[in-house]
Amino acid sequence: MSIYIHIPFCKSICSYCDFAKFYYNSNWVDNYLASLEKEIKANYKGEVIETIYIGGGTPTSLNINQLKKLLQLTKLFNFKTIEFTVETNVDLDLTKIKLLKKYGVNRISIGVQTVNQKHLKFLNRNHTKEEVINLVNQLKKYDFNINIDLMYGMPNQTLAELENDLDFILSLDVNHISTYSLIIEPHTKIYIDNVTNIDEDLDYQMYRLINQKLNNYVHYEISNYAKEGYYSKHNLVYWNNLEYYGFGIGASGYVDDVRYDNTKSYQNYIEGNYVLESHRLSKKEQIENEFILGFRKLKGINIFKFKEKYKIDILNINVVKQMLNDGKLLIDDGYLKINPNDIYISNTILVNFIDLSF
Repeated sequence: MSIYIHIPFCKSICSYCDFAKFYYNSNWVDNYLASLEKEIKANYKGEVIETIYIGGGTPTSLNINQLKKLLQLTKLFNFKTIEFTVETNVDLDLTKIKLLKKYGVNRISIGVQTVNQKHLKFLNRNHTKEEVINLVNQLKKYDFNINIDLMYGMPNQTLAELENDLDFILSLDVNHISTYSLIIEPHTKIYIDNVTNIDEDLDYQMYRLINQKLNNYVHYEISNYAKEGYYSKHNLVYWNNLEYYGFGIGASGYVDDVRYDNTKSYQNYIEGNYVLESHRLSKKEQIENEFILGFRKLKGINIFKFKEKYKIDILNINVVKQMLNDGKLLIDDGYLKINPNDIYISNTILVNFIDLSF
């Protein structure tokens, strides 16, 4: 079992964090952490927890006392430490690094996104290459497993600029790299400012460039690259369609065949109205999720484990037969997977696994 804890606070008011302004109000943060503790105590059932992921905004933007209180909440879990990840920005200081280490955090995900000053300004960030290098070196000194987040597809970004970002990240020699094409969501600041997505052809060229530059890493999931043995164990819980708790504003979870989404309202959350909506999945819906999530992995879905889990031969499902015949799906070493040539357009394949018929 795994735990995801959402901390929607961060230092900078950016396009992606509706709760950024609350970072500056210590009472808001304290009340949030108190409510988070109540939610955990009310819903956690005592299972052994193998992975914890704390993210969402920037947990390490909390002051040292708030961060300590947050980390103390993990003591409520029956935690068998395999992977404990915390997200951070580049300004993580040594005092907080030592605190994270003390509480058993062993993996840090750094939101670098880019080191191009023009694009950093667009993202309302202001770190330098030197600051990134210094943080990575500090984290290596304390033996943290490190992930770097890279964003691409920003307005007016060129292939050369992306290549410079990639070369810099490669020079850091970290174990894991996550890449995300900018998605402009309705109601965000950049949407309101009429920022538009880049041309699809350019986005594809950028995707190809990333694959070429990161060819010494294993491209094990659509957006993720890792050295062998350093795949994200927590994220594999999602992609393997396994169950996990989600705690905090806007968090999602999957427990006892029920998928749920927490409220995004701060007031509702503080008042103890944690869950916005929930739905018990039918076997058919579970199988659909197995495809949609499992095909994010380039290795695909284990044919034997699928039959063991659902008592259905995956190769007898009509849409699977059709896509194998069309060459969109392949069988490789006991796995069913999307043809590597079609990974970039995987969404056009995944839609075929919604509302399945058997």
